[in-house]
Amino acid sequence: MSNDFPEHNPTKPGARISIPEYAMSLAHVASLRSEDPFRKVGAAALDFDNRVVGTAYNGLAPGFDAPEGFWDDRDSRQKFMLHAEINLCSLFKRGEVKTIASTTMPCTACMQTLCAYGIKEIYFRDIYKESAAPEIAEIYGIKFERVTQYPMG
Repeated sequence: MSNDFPEHNPTKPGARISIPEYAMSLAHVASLRSEDPFRKVGAAALDFDNRVVGTAYNGLAPGFDAPEGFWDDRDSRQKFMLHAEINLCSLFKRGEVKTIASTTMPCTACMQTLCAYGIKEIYFRDIYKESAAPEIAEIYGIKFERVTQYPMG
């Protein structure tokens, strides 16, 4: 990914990145904490004033110490991984968050959870092919947009 942003001119006084770029940058940084060697997912939540409510990433339940060989077989361990969006929702109450950014499109179950929390806008970077998220977003009137250009450092 490039750090070239057509709308962002750092030499222009008062210039700053967009809210989706800001949220995706936070989600990207959160993803760096994931212990999953196959897919590192980060997520960020912003309230209705675009203030950061929290960040989260995919991984194992807090305090769980993975046994020897746990990471070797993705298929057998996948069911134990807590998704970034679910970890993120544990940080706020329904109606407190307007915007979610995730480095990967929410899976169907995570998208259903985000709807239950009243999220209005969802931004994502990578497409998750086995997800009904686009259809769910459309029926519930949630802004659902892919963002691939944002600052990463």
